[in-house]
Amino acid sequence: MSAYASLYKDELLDNILPFWLNNSRDEVNGGYFTCLDREGRVFDTDKFMWLQGRGVWCFSTMYDKVSPDPQWLAMALHGAAFMEKYGRDKDGNWYFSHTADGKPLVQPYNIFSDCFATMAFAALDKVSPNERYRKIALDTFENILRRQHDWKGKYNKAFPGTRPLRNFSLPMILCNLSLELEHLLGPARVDEFIPTVIREVMEVFYQQDTGLIMENVAPDGTFSDSFEGRLVNPGHAIEAMWFMMDLGKRINDDTLIRTSTDRMIRMLEYGWDPEHGGIFYFRDIKNHPPQQLEWDQKLWWVHVETLVALAKGYAYTGDERCANWFHLVHAYTWEHFRDDQFGEWYGYLNRKGEVLLNLKGGKWKGCFHVPRALFQVWRTLETLSI
Repeated sequence: MSAYASLYKDELLDNILPFWLNNSRDEVNGGYFTCLDREGRVFDTDKFMWLQGRGVWCFSTMYDKVSPDPQWLAMALHGAAFMEKYGRDKDGNWYFSHTADGKPLVQPYNIFSDCFATMAFAALDKVSPNERYRKIALDTFENILRRQHDWKGKYNKAFPGTRPLRNFSLPMILCNLSLELEHLLGPARVDEFIPTVIREVMEVFYQQDTGLIMENVAPDGTFSDSFEGRLVNPGHAIEAMWFMMDLGKRINDDTLIRTSTDRMIRMLEYGWDPEHGGIFYFRDIKNHPPQQLEWDQKLWWVHVETLVALAKGYAYTGDERCANWFHLVHAYTWEHFRDDQFGEWYGYLNRKGEVLLNLKGGKWKGCFHVPRALFQVWRTLETLSI
């Protein structure tokens, strides 16, 4: 397994980061363009705040953990300046999208803009310490905690009280976010936060009888026999399990690491397409037709996050199932998603593994999952040879 480390390192440093450095920076208005075609040309100039935050986090983290490359710091500061100037409403909530020159387009209905803004400014403060950055990160984090149980607020389309559901996405992100902010929150605050997050991720959404993690449950954690309640998102659950593994390392909890590894393998087995290979985007736990028409697509982030989870599962436990699955998922991912001709990776394949959209970035795909995963796999697997 350690032999993979150099491959992932070279892909990150020689392909992925240069692609975004060369193509996404808006030299006129600041911030990043993320709607890039196969060759890296801008095909839409709208800017999505959560992707701005992800880009700032990525280049700050690369500067912090890989090498103090001045290009990376300049890129992070460039994105942060746009975010700081245009990103929030008067109450401190982060808008979802903007025009190229910073005019808000979509209201702050999506708390994940706030989550990635928090990550961005916390990471930037590590490499360019600044009281403004710390304040933005901490104020936004506290706002997330205030909003977490009704985070859409007035933008929620659901009729109140008829079928209230709890969603897995925010607890999943909070377990990673708490570690990202530890240098600002302090170890004691993180220690207080961790048990609640672990309970949410490992108990509330977990089904004992199937061994699967649901995307939505009733407020008391019970099953809801509805489109949303039957939904399984293998990629989300697998990604969350490597967050749990890292928390397990943080608190020296081998049981949590082992349980997370077992559940990750179970989700992968359930999500794997036995006919064409790759991991389904969505499944219905009762095998009814999902409401998501894209249910059988193969998405970049699902596969690269799975590679991270498998690498960590193997490094932390030595479980050979992780190594066996890693070889299989690696082969599928590098064969189908990587673009040998123009760089970076495709995001969307059909069920057969054929490229569905040849874009390299858009409204949902930016400079985040691929570079983060390559970094995590590289650093995790290189420890096996030490």
